Amino acid sequence: MKKTFKNKGVATVEELRELCIEADVKMYACQMTVDVFGFEQSEFIDGLDYVGATYFMPVARESDVCLFI
Repeated sequence: MKKTFKNKGVATVEELRELCIEADVKMYACQMTVDVFGFEQSEFIDGLDYVGATYFMPVARESDVCLFI
């Protein structure tokens, strides 16, 4: 993925994350996905809120911009 991003002239995930932090973007992680794949919160970047779809959907609906990955 990193090679493809570089070849296409796209910012890296790290660069995009830094831009999000500078822009005070609120980032959420799907708690169910974390649980299903057996991840620990310590494996993720700092500053995430871990939420379920029930919490996230109303937040997304009221947001000016929302990107689901």
